[in-house]
Amino acid sequence: MNFDRIKEKLAILADAAKYDVSCASSGSKRKNSSKGLGDSSGMGICHSYTEDGRCVSLLKILLTNHCIFDCAYCVTRRSNDVKRAAFKIQEVVDLTIHFYRRNYIEGLFLSSGIFKNADYTMERLVQVAKKLRLEENFNGYIHLKSIPGASDELMREAGLYADRLSVNIEIPTKEGLKLLAPEKNREDFLKPMKKVQNEITLYKEERKLLKSVPKFAPAGQSTQMIIGASGESDAQIMYTSAYFYKKFQMKRVYYSGYVPISMDPRLPSLGSQVPMLRENRLYQADWLLRFYGFEVTELLSPEHPNLDADVDPKLGWALRNLDQFPIDVNVADARMLARIPGVGMKSVQKILKARRFRKLNWDHLKAIGIARNRAQYFLICDSRDFLKRDLTSAQIRGLISKGSQSKFRGLYGPQLSLFESSAIATT
Repeated sequence: MNFDRIKEKLAILADAAKYDVSCASSGSKRKNSSKGLGDSSGMGICHSYTEDGRCVSLLKILLTNHCIFDCAYCVTRRSNDVKRAAFKIQEVVDLTIHFYRRNYIEGLFLSSGIFKNADYTMERLVQVAKKLRLEENFNGYIHLKSIPGASDELMREAGLYADRLSVNIEIPTKEGLKLLAPEKNREDFLKPMKKVQNEITLYKEERKLLKSVPKFAPAGQSTQMIIGASGESDAQIMYTSAYFYKKFQMKRVYYSGYVPISMDPRLPSLGSQVPMLRENRLYQADWLLRFYGFEVTELLSPEHPNLDADVDPKLGWALRNLDQFPIDVNVADARMLARIPGVGMKSVQKILKARRFRKLNWDHLKAIGIARNRAQYFLICDSRDFLKRDLTSAQIRGLISKGSQSKFRGLYGPQLSLFESSAIATT
């Protein structure tokens, strides 16, 4: 083995893979057996943090950065003058095993540019996973990127060896894809998604009857959209996400801000990189759709097609709907409790359990973990000290913003004023 050449390939293809953010894992419980290598749990891999603060990682690379397509937004596009490389199947297998034995990684995320055609590329990705599972007895986490246009047979085989599969939708709308990647067809992205979803359902039903039936993509499938390359509004992006969650039961939709890499007139200028805050707001809205019972129409509208940069989406909704507040935490149902700014879903469950034994006051809510700096304007409890309810949404916004600024200045100093807005998570 030429180690210098392998090292060079690794540098090129690991760097090219950094633009794909859809590599967090969850939901897979592939147990180790027969004294094999590795173990995949539902805690998450690829530089993710578990609930106990542990960082887990994977080997994240492309099989090749050669590509037959010339998508304007892609760094590996055919016309781009970049150094090209390609791994052999056995090289990826060996790297994965060697890195795992040295405790560098706990799994593999493997994507690829498309060379020759979709089936040829997908077959090579599947061969990597198959060799790891059958020849190396590797039980660690494997995430394979599905190639748009690949055959149903290859997608089925991929799901038998990978924990998660993903097809990046790339651009949120059909019109945007046609503008920036005219060689691609949106249906080629949807076809493998449909196949994976159908197979997941089929295998689950068969396992109810026969436990020996193998698992199929036990961590489900995910997708990714590039944000800011083709001018879509946040509303268009979130409607697309809602469609994929409902239609294909996606585990995750990832949002990747466009990084300017080209002078192509169809793209934003080189100096107009998408703010990280916009990604953050989209993820917060995504969370509200998936876990808090919100609809896209509640968060965004034709009059307000983009998320507010100054406040998180849940707070923004509350400020626009003050007529539904204050909410009495001692009688409200779970749906309304979840809509109080500063109250997360874990806190909702704690409130529902605790109020069975007594009426809750601010001391109880503080112990539960309620963020009073936001929640105090939207709820009442068994306490006398609550704010007057004659404040306007603009006044509440100003008070919360002022409190947040004071908090972060006290912790980190005034130089982090930009950070304070992007660090506040939706609860």
